[in-house]
Amino acid sequence: MVSKEIRDIIENYLEAYNSFEIEGMVNLLHKDIIFRNISYGETTTETRGIQAFRELAEQSSTMFSSRRQIITEYSVIDDKVEVGIDYEGILAVDLPNGLKIGEKLQLNGKSKFEIEEGKISLIEDYS
Repeated sequence: MVSKEIRDIIENYLEAYNSFEIEGMVNLLHKDIIFRNISYGETTTETRGIQAFRELAEQSSTMFSSRRQIITEYSVIDDKVEVGIDYEGILAVDLPNGLKIGEKLQLNGKSKFEIEEGKISLIEDYS
């Protein structure tokens, strides 16, 4: 798969994510998708398979009234991609860490993607 096709898949995924289009996200995923969220070097969330990913995506979507991931850097090696991400979200719920409804959450991080059979087979979000 060429770099342009891979980039298009990832950009389409992020567009669906930013628009809260769960079905659009899931349609781009391999049936055996692995998702991990890694914060300060520790895995805080991990799912395996489309159904588990869908459930997490649906749950996560209720936490924000708006959200946006923007690619700041992009590199491809074979079918592996690493992107720098600027994240911004407006909370729709109060969080246990003290952040309140309506507050803006801003993070810088990176995401790693792997592509298998034309679908995203791995997403690792690092913050």
